[in-house]
Amino acid sequence: MRIAKKALIFAPPILILLLAGSVWLPLYSIGPGPAREVEPLIHVSGTPTYPTNGRFVMTSIVFDQLTALGALAAWLDPNRTVVSRENLYAPGETVQQERVRSISQMDQSKLDATFVVLEGLTDYPKDHRRGVLVEGVVSGCAADGELYPGDLILSIDGERIDGRVDASKVIGAARSGSALAFDIRVDGERQAIDLVREPCGDSKKPLVGVQLINNFPFGVSISSGDIGGPSAGLMWALGLYDLLTPGDLTGGRMIAGTGQIGLDGTIYPIGGIGEKIVAAERAGAEVFLVPQENLKDAQAADHAGMQLVQVSTFQDALGFLKGGS
Repeated sequence: MRIAKKALIFAPPILILLLAGSVWLPLYSIGPGPAREVEPLIHVSGTPTYPTNGRFVMTSIVFDQLTALGALAAWLDPNRTVVSRENLYAPGETVQQERVRSISQMDQSKLDATFVVLEGLTDYPKDHRRGVLVEGVVSGCAADGELYPGDLILSIDGERIDGRVDASKVIGAARSGSALAFDIRVDGERQAIDLVREPCGDSKKPLVGVQLINNFPFGVSISSGDIGGPSAGLMWALGLYDLLTPGDLTGGRMIAGTGQIGLDGTIYPIGGIGEKIVAAERAGAEVFLVPQENLKDAQAADHAGMQLVQVSTFQDALGFLKGGS
């Protein structure tokens, strides 16, 4: 009888412990992710490239859903932050939908970085190959979920597309409510899709809902693996610029950084700056390029003497690197 009573006394704490370690909460930990050298991931064909002695490194974060015990461990870890689900997912968004969105953001960052670099070094976007690239899509429009950043449009309704102007003319001439036949190339394979031009999103005007840029004048592809999100744009741009120009922008150093890049070269703030600095430290970086709006949070992080350099534009980053500071 005494043994039974003891079992009853100890059962609730054991049950609580089991639940604390097995029931998932709407909480996630954000921690330092991989830091990867960018230039080996950038592949250029049809134009000369130049080797470098240093390294440009992109940084990332990882996030994991937590149990109560996991949340306690994350709160005690100075290199991790605990956030609620709405910090990472859109309302009603599933894990798979978030993954698709994240990969699309990464693909868009590659395109935007390449656009900025080629516009500065070549006659692009005037000089370009056939077709037009999908740079982004408008949520809620026909292109949403059908076209993705990096898809190459070759013809629309049988009309050959040689650039952004051609595509805009054909799309703009279509009646509201009519379907347009798109001939596209995705990862080297030809596909055909139909998209209806009609009012969508926040627009009262008929749209297909696609943002376009001219195809590049030579081959550029970037392998990002399983890393998503838009924040590698700055480092993709610096790695590509260094590959396409003689000399060594790094000065033989490991340069880490982060920041979303716009088509005009603006560098936008990102999340997880503290965790990304830890990732850079672990990789051995000497310099970290920080979007201006993230600087205060970066300074508050324990960066162990790493040089923090604020940048607002791609030109800011080039200016610092070419100045040899």
